[in-house]
Amino acid sequence: MIVGLGISALCAFGALIALVGVIAMALPGRPQPWPVHLMRRGASLAAAAAASIYILGLFAVLTSEHEFNNGASSVPAPACREGFDPGVVQHLSHHRSSYLPLRFDCVLDDGTFYSSDPRYASMNWMALLLALSGASLAIGAGYVTELRARKHARCRQKR
Repeated sequence: MIVGLGISALCAFGALIALVGVIAMALPGRPQPWPVHLMRRGASLAAAAAASIYILGLFAVLTSEHEFNNGASSVPAPACREGFDPGVVQHLSHHRSSYLPLRFDCVLDDGTFYSSDPRYASMNWMALLLALSGASLAIGAGYVTELRARKHARCRQKR
């Protein structure tokens, strides 16, 4: 668990550094061409934030998996028992965990299941949207650079 928090904190620190780089683009003396630099810094910010969120959720699932069958009062999984109605917990059969997408589902004896923590779905969506945003910004920065190079090449040919 400590390793997960450390890795997530490292990614969050990288996101903070990238955020400072994005904010620095508003100050005078910014590098030129500034839109390309802004898009690249935004892409690194989104990628670091996505990694931080995903790693935090990954280690939450790993912790829930580790707590299962590890000592007294560990079956069924503590994540499936804590905060749920005792009548529902009484019918627990087993659990299913997944790392991509993040989830830790508790399965009842009739085959139905419920999520041990509804925040896993929001973590999945946030990480996916941030990763797609970062990829879009990186592709956009490459596209702007390519357009600028083609425009510069056309200007040279006209001379």
